[in-house]
Amino acid sequence: MEQGAQKRLTQVSLDENSIGRGSADQEHERAIAIYDLIEDNKFGVVGHDGGPYNLVIALHDAKLALAVRDQNDASVVTHILSLTPFKRILKDYFMVCESYYAAIRSAMPSRIEAIDMGRRALHNEGAQLLLERLKGKIDTDIDTARRIFTLVTALHWKG
Repeated sequence: MEQGAQKRLTQVSLDENSIGRGSADQEHERAIAIYDLIEDNKFGVVGHDGGPYNLVIALHDAKLALAVRDQNDASVVTHILSLTPFKRILKDYFMVCESYYAAIRSAMPSRIEAIDMGRRALHNEGAQLLLERLKGKIDTDIDTARRIFTLVTALHWKG
């Protein structure tokens, strides 16, 4: 197998104990994010020559846990990240998402577009922060970080 084919995720899941059910829109976004992430990603564990990888994303004691496993389901590494740096972005992101979901039902297209631009900007900010927090631990790109950030938000959809 070529090196590039190994440095990727082939399975992604959210820890069922960490998540609650979201709205239909949120559940749909979660499913799309997992599908898109598996279809197209760059993901390598710094200092590990294995892969491809499976990833389980969870919350433990208000911290983000990224459990990386190999194709034989053996643990490779678990990275625990503080969510404190993400709190403002997550709060703002959910506020904008609520506005967006309300707007798509009744607002003018220009209003929906403006809200969606704000939503995407916050999403990019969260992905960039995730990249910074994973630097030296996980080798990934901005598109993969965006999709992982979508799943991080899914862990906060407890209603």
